Amino acid sequence: MRHDATRWQGVLAAGNPAVACRSCPGGVSRSIRVPRYPSDMSDAEWAVTEPVLPEPAWRQGKGGRPAEHCRRDIVDAIRYLVKEGIQWRAMPTGLPPWSTVYDCLAGWQATGATTVMHGELRRQCRIAAGRKPEPTAAVIDSPSAKAAETVARASRGFDAGKKINGRKRHIAVDVMGLLLVVVVTAASVRRASPGPWAGPAGTAASWRCLTRRPGRTRSSPRVR
Repeated sequence: MRHDATRWQGVLAAGNPAVACRSCPGGVSRSIRVPRYPSDMSDAEWAVTEPVLPEPAWRQGKGGRPAEHCRRDIVDAIRYLVKEGIQWRAMPTGLPPWSTVYDCLAGWQATGATTVMHGELRRQCRIAAGRKPEPTAAVIDSPSAKAAETVARASRGFDAGKKINGRKRHIAVDVMGLLLVVVVTAASVRRASPGPWAGPAGTAASWRCLTRRPGRTRSSPRVR
């Protein structure tokens, strides 16, 4: 920790611009990572993402101390995992430990913070594109995928139409392609069923929207 703090002070002393982070002492990011992956955020992307992250408990007077890792590194790790589709334990050494990232993401999802963050970022993207904050139309798709033998029978089913035994991904996006809802069910669940659409986009897949460039999909109608 002391060695990292010394390196962080050296980064600031070298004239590199300070980046805000409420989870770090002084409100300045302690991250000393050099961006090397396509999923790493730029300073501009982090400036939009950081304000919508939950307020750290120690800043709310709930006790505790600043986290060992800057939240920018945590978010970069989540984005890398979603973008590359790796296993948790395959997290590269240049990112925070997988267990730290997992606990942080699990905590955000348990409190509903992930859904709040995702919704706020989606609204900002829509406003920047000249649209209303909330969508009035959606594009829905429910592709089925074969499940491995290790998938429990209770969470898999048979899609009679596509002749697939596995799971179904129920996905809803707005006309810009921004994620609204994603729910995974057994492949036997019909798309017309109201059940799958009852849940919010609160899983790790929600972070995929942060790696996509907003743009109208080819099959989307021109509606606001």
